[in-house]
Amino acid sequence: MTTSHHIAFIGGGNLASAIIGGLIRQGMTPAQFTVVEPFADTAAKLQHDFGITALPAAGPALAQADLVVWAVKPQVFSEAAAPVMPHTRGALHLSVAAGIRTDSIDRWVGTERVVRCMPNTPALVGQGITGLFACPSVTAGDKALVEQVIGTTGQYLWVQQESHLDAVTALSGSGPAYVFYFLEAMTEAGVGMGLSAEQAYQLAVATFSGASSLAAASSESPEVLRQRVTSKGGTTYAALTAMEAAGIKPAFVKAMQAAEHRARELGDEFGKV
Repeated sequence: MTTSHHIAFIGGGNLASAIIGGLIRQGMTPAQFTVVEPFADTAAKLQHDFGITALPAAGPALAQADLVVWAVKPQVFSEAAAPVMPHTRGALHLSVAAGIRTDSIDRWVGTERVVRCMPNTPALVGQGITGLFACPSVTAGDKALVEQVIGTTGQYLWVQQESHLDAVTALSGSGPAYVFYFLEAMTEAGVGMGLSAEQAYQLAVATFSGASSLAAASSESPEVLRQRVTSKGGTTYAALTAMEAAGIKPAFVKAMQAAEHRARELGDEFGKV
């Protein structure tokens, strides 16, 4: 579908580049993209990697866009939108800016054809998971276009209530940091038990990757999968008993609730302009 569309990116950083690269691999050409990127180093990388000459500022070239992807930092969204809006009112808009709610985006871009999404950093290697929410004015065809674009970065799912994107943010948006946190702890523990840091890290990363693949391929719940590798009185049982005694599970749930709360606060803060 996207081979006949023109897509504009406001911001040409890592996530935008990941999407552009995926779309080019699917058959789109550099001429089908317009990118607004004021930073010279980032613009030079777009030219080197994809043959795309980025614009330093918004201009009439944006008028050809069927889809505008907002890949800017949330605190500069409203400022970036002002010079874009006159050229893109007829386009579909897709925002990857964390925390900015659709009512603010609608006001800043001059249309209610807005989809908001919450990706995560594994999108940079095509292994992401993105939560999507569409305003009522977004058509089935619009959603199909968004799915093809976001599908270049991994999996996606739609939520029916925008407030659920705060939960997506807490679970998967911030989630890679939780994994890296546990990888740090596992590596530290391995070193403390005599392994080299390289050995411990390799074992930890492969364990997370393998366990995730097993969970994805299984129809059984994580509770059942956990029980299958936990023999009473064994090594896994000893580790999990220690975790339960330390209150790790309720602390982890509380941590994600704190992330959801902060996501709501950021939406309030960034949407005031």
